[in-house]
Amino acid sequence: MVERRGARLEVRGLAKTFPGDGVPIVALERADLIAAPGEFVVVIGPSGCGKSTLFHILAGLTQPSAGEVRFDGQIVENRLGACAFMPQRDGLLPWRRTIDNVTVGLELSGMRRAAARERARPLLARFGLAGFEDAWPWQLSGGMRQRAAFLRTVLLGKPAMLLDEPFGALDGITRAQLQEWLLDVWGEVGSTVLLITHDVAEAVFLADRVYVMTPRPGRVAAVIEIELPRPRTLAIEESAQFGAYEARLRELLREHAWAGGDAQPSSSGSSGSALHSVSEPS
Repeated sequence: MVERRGARLEVRGLAKTFPGDGVPIVALERADLIAAPGEFVVVIGPSGCGKSTLFHILAGLTQPSAGEVRFDGQIVENRLGACAFMPQRDGLLPWRRTIDNVTVGLELSGMRRAAARERARPLLARFGLAGFEDAWPWQLSGGMRQRAAFLRTVLLGKPAMLLDEPFGALDGITRAQLQEWLLDVWGEVGSTVLLITHDVAEAVFLADRVYVMTPRPGRVAAVIEIELPRPRTLAIEESAQFGAYEARLRELLREHAWAGGDAQPSSSGSSGSALHSVSEPS
């Protein structure tokens, strides 16, 4: 059993409107989300539904138009640096070798380069980068670049990590391998993880809980608790229960495809909160 030691993260009534060409663009509208300490939470939804905007708000890169973000029960206004954030692109700097790419976050936080390297070196083998410490980014495969970007994120030591489609640009075989690898590493790190994906099977395989978002303006249409046993291997994708979760999520995405901001969260609960789960497959 993974020790749950990450941050409890809560989003309440989050909204974001951007100025448009005469007409404001509502990216998020009354979005609610919760992640318990050490949970792996996945957000799925169509392109343009505000998933990345949500992560940018959580990371402190932009401010919401309304709503609040809480870490461990406390409202956090200045969130910059509160979470470790891995964007869609690996962001490796072409003029820095692997060892110095994975330590760039530590250096920016004030750690000396020698100390940052010392912290990173013992982890290189676990992240599949042993022997490539001095390689340039162009010498790394796509999977290695993503592992380097994830190591850079983990080294920050934050209690919550935001992963924005980390495997979206990879081929299917590499993607599947890294999904399994990610769960292994997360099991060791124990942080709270929020991940964005367009891949329904990936969401089921990784998540404790999946949030399904509507098209813009983005709202939470449904919440699914994934009660598959851990630790998980790719073999679980052949199970009937896995297939039932995948089918349910695809059904929800189709159901809310044109609903937009008119959608209401699917719920089996009876309290007033928007954060209820739909019935899980048996």
